[in-house]
Amino acid sequence: MTAPEGKRRAPRPLHEMRDVYDFLEDVRLRPGLYAFQSSILHPQSILFGFKVAVEIHGTTGAAPFDADGAFTEWLRHQSNGQYGSLIWGHAIELEAKDRGVPPMDLFFELLDKFRAETAR
Repeated sequence: MTAPEGKRRAPRPLHEMRDVYDFLEDVRLRPGLYAFQSSILHPQSILFGFKVAVEIHGTTGAAPFDADGAFTEWLRHQSNGQYGSLIWGHAIELEAKDRGVPPMDLFFELLDKFRAETAR
């Protein structure tokens, strides 16, 4: 991801991140730090841990990525239910394998589409 003037944005320290999407942009910048062999399952586990921390501390945050969250429901609709009740990480892994693309690339493609459609 590049900034408008063509320079790549530097990763932000955690204390400067405002929400889960800021964190995911850091994952996009440095996927090797968060994912082994381009697997989306590792970042999904991080988001699950984020959800647990949010619930323990009574705040809000990763709800779109919960098992029944907006991203999960959107993804089920996009795939016409092809992956049934699989968690979204596994569904993306299977779709990426079918398409012959890295799962992280597919995840960010889908995330961008999800954000564009739900921002309206």
